[in-house]
Amino acid sequence: MVKTTNFKRLSDSKFWFGAHVSASGGVSNSVENAFNIGCNSFALFLKSPRKWESKPYTLDEINKFKDNCKKFGYNPRTEILPHGQYFINLANPELEKAEKSYNSFIDDLKRCESLDIGLYNFHPGSSLKGDHETQLKQLAGYINKAIKETSFVKIVLENMAGTGNLVGSDLKDLKYVIDLVENKDRIGVCIDTCHTFAAGYDLLDDEYEKFWENFDSIIGFKYLSAIHLNDSKTPLGANRDLHEKLGEGYIGLNFLKKFVKSQFLTNIPIILETPILKDDNEYGEEIKLLEWIAYETPSQEEFEEKIEKLQAKGAKSRKDQMDAFIIKQKKNNSTSKKRAILDNSKDITEMFGKKRKTDK
Repeated sequence: MVKTTNFKRLSDSKFWFGAHVSASGGVSNSVENAFNIGCNSFALFLKSPRKWESKPYTLDEINKFKDNCKKFGYNPRTEILPHGQYFINLANPELEKAEKSYNSFIDDLKRCESLDIGLYNFHPGSSLKGDHETQLKQLAGYINKAIKETSFVKIVLENMAGTGNLVGSDLKDLKYVIDLVENKDRIGVCIDTCHTFAAGYDLLDDEYEKFWENFDSIIGFKYLSAIHLNDSKTPLGANRDLHEKLGEGYIGLNFLKKFVKSQFLTNIPIILETPILKDDNEYGEEIKLLEWIAYETPSQEEFEEKIEKLQAKGAKSRKDQMDAFIIKQKKNNSTSKKRAILDNSKDITEMFGKKRKTDK
């Protein structure tokens, strides 16, 4: 990743805009990487996301991380949001695999506490072929166990884009798990805007307020601990976890106008996970875009020009994804019709079968 100092950090921002940055070469490097692109918060992987086990941190690396947080002005208890490994699945009905996930999970939490990091975000997993409610209880059980084995780090559940057995596509899943967590001070929620939109929760126009009213009634704002701020390559309800750069996807920039007026989103990490093609400088540019919308009050003409420019950049991708979405919908509708015909045929067969038996 290319380092730069062109993106000055807006230290008095009430919105903690940031990004997922590289920790290559040592976890302590993540702090300077975040500072160089103007982050007010940031995310990182605590270890390799591609393998189950990684070497423990050296004391020297831990001290460098803490020193860098002081040097560059980050509070690790509130402004840093590590992301758990994607293959952790504490809801897995196969106990051996769930235990393997837990070992990686608890290792992450202990790494957080060694670095004095106060938040930890992860994907809540999938119940796979198990009973969904049973696996939600298992997930909560592992969280309770982890809380007892650690001291202060808050475990942050992320909402998801898929449907069915994937935990967290429905906000009620997260509520169910939170209700079973014994220490409510150690549990929170991260809302990913791409996942939200893909799961079928509209964020555009008046639906923006309705979503947050829904969130508050189901989960409660007191549990809102972070945001992953991403546009969506796919249309509403596509159930695909495909992040897009801000303004180039189906959510667009108008959503951000409402976003930066939401006081309940202040003083929590707001993390970009949008695709970067070259280096982290692209995150710096997007952070400045967010600050432009939030603090520079662009004219309507300027804003519309920005919308047109970014929508044009993402036009081909949106078309490709919409075409794929339509094909998928047609296939699903065809399958549903075939099932309905088969079910109807089965009902008729059973009805006439019973009648023949009665006639005898």
